[in-house]
Amino acid sequence: MTISNQAQRDYFQSGETRSVEFRQQQLARLLEAINRFEEPLYDALWTDLGKCREEAMFMEMLQIKEEIQLAIRKLPRWAKNQSVRANLLVFPSRNYIHYEPLGCALIIAPWNYPVNLLINPLIGAIAAGCCATLKPSPLVPTVSHVLHEMISWAFPPEYINLYEGHRDVNTALLDLRWDVIFFTGSPALGKVVMAAAAKNLTPCILELGGKSPCIVDKEADIEMAAERIMWGKTLNNGQTCVAPDYLLVHASIAKKFEKELEKARVRLQTNYPVVKKIRPHVEDVWTQEIFGPEFPMRTFHEIQEVITYINEREKPLALYYFGDVKKGEEVINQTSSGGAVINNTLLHLANTCLPFGGVGNSGMGRYHNHASFLAFSNPRSVLAFRQSINRIPLIRRFRLAPINIVQNKNKKH
Repeated sequence: MTISNQAQRDYFQSGETRSVEFRQQQLARLLEAINRFEEPLYDALWTDLGKCREEAMFMEMLQIKEEIQLAIRKLPRWAKNQSVRANLLVFPSRNYIHYEPLGCALIIAPWNYPVNLLINPLIGAIAAGCCATLKPSPLVPTVSHVLHEMISWAFPPEYINLYEGHRDVNTALLDLRWDVIFFTGSPALGKVVMAAAAKNLTPCILELGGKSPCIVDKEADIEMAAERIMWGKTLNNGQTCVAPDYLLVHASIAKKFEKELEKARVRLQTNYPVVKKIRPHVEDVWTQEIFGPEFPMRTFHEIQEVITYINEREKPLALYYFGDVKKGEEVINQTSSGGAVINNTLLHLANTCLPFGGVGNSGMGRYHNHASFLAFSNPRSVLAFRQSINRIPLIRRFRLAPINIVQNKNKKH
């Protein structure tokens, strides 16, 4: 199999992808393709991952459909030149920001949400006017095959293309020159992607992971906290990049919270029979992201202990706090994470108006909604003078004034 992006480079240079009307048409085409292949995708998700239809609909399909419809509606406003005030040094002139597409994009997706995490970045690439090459995970071969059929049905390969395959295909793709790379996966693989991108100084959006802390303070509603935390942990069998990774529980409520957590586990296991048993007492998984149904827990007495503990470690993709809202906001202000939720888990992903992404070891760049458009765009600064105005800009006048004075003095002598 020959792997190349030259056809996409030629197609992008033709200018075909740049008009807002074309982009809207292609987004509509993508939505049509998702609706057409929705049932085969549900079947494939069940075959590869054991995802029931309800979970696949909620966590894979609904969000990308909403994102596409949003992008179609808002694209003319996103793509419109943004006027900027001119100061005295460049008066009179027109100043604005023009959003141009970065070019040819490579999008690499993981296996845990193989539809959402491949198509969601693609929405941003299409909206920005880019061409895109997609690479789904080899760990979900049935899903990858259906996605290949869907993309081939909807788009010509010189515009949107998809490669199936294993790590050798990833390596071959990363050896090519791209204008932007969007990668979702582990921090370790993120470093590999960034090293490959560095050869050509290619910008990257890295959506990684890490150990997202979940704090349960003494003021928390214990039953509610246990229910929402266990839901966030059991969803997709714990294989969610923003799943609560470990628990920091106030010592005064620890025993009661453990009991409520076990009750919540039993209730959720009835609803999600594929979930393995979660053990809230495990104490030996504090270094690597768990990405599964293990739940280490330790206690604290003062909230400053928690803040210090979090700040001494790599910056997580998400931070969760249960307790008083003002106190939770203080914790957020004194720590760092890609996103944060007070008195719930995961639901910052449900609001497409909130940009999603990591910081430090958990990633760089943001996407969803307008942020997806910006991720694949270059905000190009433009300053324009009209030829009909016969006036020297003030900045030139200042530069030339001393020279003119010297010349005048020389004439007098």
